[in-house]
Amino acid sequence: MNFIKKAIIIIIGSIFIALGINYFLVPYKVLDGGIIGIGLIANYLWGLKAGLMIILLSIPIFLIAWYRYRDYFYNSLHGMFISSFFIDIFHPLKALFHIDAVFSSIIGGILVGVGIGLMLKYKTSTGGTDLVAQFLSDRTGINVGVLIFLIDALVILSGGLLLSTDTLLLSVITILFVGITTSLMTRNIVNTS
Repeated sequence: MNFIKKAIIIIIGSIFIALGINYFLVPYKVLDGGIIGIGLIANYLWGLKAGLMIILLSIPIFLIAWYRYRDYFYNSLHGMFISSFFIDIFHPLKALFHIDAVFSSIIGGILVGVGIGLMLKYKTSTGGTDLVAQFLSDRTGINVGVLIFLIDALVILSGGLLLSTDTLLLSVITILFVGITTSLMTRNIVNTS
């Protein structure tokens, strides 16, 4: 029963992430942070599939997890594949409607934060830098949402330099809301290590 519950959480969390990205971030070339953000940069610059790039970029992180954090490897592999799948499947929906860029960044950030937070609350994730943040959180006791925010900031600064100032500013808004939402959703998680 626990496996079925976790599978449902991964699917629901992945759908939140994919909707947030495709409906609200992609129309304005806004970035999320981490591996998802790097996948979006590849999509915006070269037209590569963001979900596929997330899988490829996650390989080194999952190799580390396989050798050092086997539980995280198993708990995040499904989340990474399923969220990447939904990100690419929902990509054609990006042009259905448009709202103001700032509101779009806020709503997108909240939806992505809900998806990530939901997964983390049930000890799974999308892998990537969320997985790195979870490792660091377990070791340091720092809230995983705060760590995700710091990693995300590095990615969007890079993306802002490669894309545009608008991308940078809107992405700052997005990761702020991703970080706040994730922190609120994960604040009751008790670290067991």
